[in-house]
Amino acid sequence: MNVTAPSDESLLELLADLVRINSVNPNYEGGVTEAAMADFVEQYFQRIGVETWRQIVYPDRPNVIARIPGLDPSRRIVFEAHLDTVSTVGMTIPPWTPDIRDGKMYGRGACDTKGGMAAMMHALASLVHQGYTPACDVLFAATIDEEYSYRGVVALCDSLDPGPVDPIILETEVPPRNPLRAEAAIIAEPTGLEAVIASKGLVRWKIETRGKAAHSAKPHLGNNAIEQMAHVIRAIEADNLRLAKLAHPLLGPATCNIGVIRGGVQINFVPDRCEIEIDRRLLPGETREGVLAEYQQLLDRLAADHPAMDAVMHPPMLSDRPLETDVNSAAVKTLRQVLESLGHPAEPIGVPFCSDASKFGALGIPSMILGPGSIDQAHAAVEFIECEQVIACAEIYRQFVLQFK
Repeated sequence: MNVTAPSDESLLELLADLVRINSVNPNYEGGVTEAAMADFVEQYFQRIGVETWRQIVYPDRPNVIARIPGLDPSRRIVFEAHLDTVSTVGMTIPPWTPDIRDGKMYGRGACDTKGGMAAMMHALASLVHQGYTPACDVLFAATIDEEYSYRGVVALCDSLDPGPVDPIILETEVPPRNPLRAEAAIIAEPTGLEAVIASKGLVRWKIETRGKAAHSAKPHLGNNAIEQMAHVIRAIEADNLRLAKLAHPLLGPATCNIGVIRGGVQINFVPDRCEIEIDRRLLPGETREGVLAEYQQLLDRLAADHPAMDAVMHPPMLSDRPLETDVNSAAVKTLRQVLESLGHPAEPIGVPFCSDASKFGALGIPSMILGPGSIDQAHAAVEFIECEQVIACAEIYRQFVLQFK
């Protein structure tokens, strides 16, 4: 690995080194902690003399932060990429053997999001190599747990302090101890080198219907929880027509998907339990609390129309805020100028998926998502990334530091 004289070849070598590391989130089959990835990132920056420190989120699961001092240390740019990947189950290529064919590098994480991480590391290394002092501090943060519950970025946004952190959910009323401050943040996710300034939020939760068990020969003695749930599902289906009218100019409509249903014990029982798991995507302006209140009202109306119904909502399993960054912010203007000067599409876009970016946005940091690769290749059985996009992306990141004032 050559970190003293960055080149296109050393960038692809860096990406290959990252792909070789098993980085499956420990909450998934075949998963490990992010420790090996964290070690690699830390050693990369230490070798070129860049200050680094660890933020311990969970045992053997640290965020790694690198800092390049700027002329004005009261201001900072943040580059962020996550250390973990999804499972390798179902992959049809060797996950940890980086293979370059037809201008593409194959392997788990090559697209999501080791390509963007390598581009960020390489861009900062090139600035160090040329002895450039940026206008403000530049932080690179490699965070844990993006693929499961965002605990790494939440800890980062709570505090930059090293050592154990008790991560909090930003939507709660608990104030952060020392929240991150920055003038701009760029988050590495596969966007095809387009600047993303808006993304949907989400809330995931369960609805349970409760009935009364009985023998199927005498169903009138029971209360069928699955039949109750059928009313709920039809009501959600009707409500989805309302959501289709809630369109955002960059994100389109809000959506709701019932992804899991469970109920019943065996065919000759009247089922006394049924539950569904719901994924609701939020638009800017919507909140978790407001959305959940809407669905509670939906259940209340059903209960009024169906006296035998007993339906309850469980607390959310996961939630994330939407992202919407001001197109006129200095951060967005600078990124657009960089993209235009390098011959890339410069018009900002929106994406439906969630990422670490919304946590920066929740702190009022002008935040953008940009990275090499296509989201269609993320998590795929055959994951790959275009090598030329990785090289181009590193130059975009480098130019952003050079041009942001």
